[in-house]
Amino acid sequence: MKRIVYCNCSFARVLDPAVKGAVLDGLAASEQAFEAVPDLCEMSARKDPALVQISQGEVIIAACYRAPSAGSSPAAGAKSTTNKQQS
Repeated sequence: MKRIVYCNCSFARVLDPAVKGAVLDGLAASEQAFEAVPDLCEMSARKDPALVQISQGEVIIAACYRAPSAGSSPAAGAKSTTNKQQS
């Protein structure tokens, strides 16, 4: 089963906070399980080992930027080929 990882993009000021809030509220109201993280780009920059667990299995990432979140797993040393990005 696919998991959703919601990135709050805490350090990127490219999304209106109301938009981020609406996305998070929508996820919370849905039947879909999801995991929320503060900032995938920052986690990737720090080579956070939690990215290995986050990237396990089939994951849909909801984030402001595609490239950094797509590269988060390799940056932390994960070897995952099942992650797909949706624009």
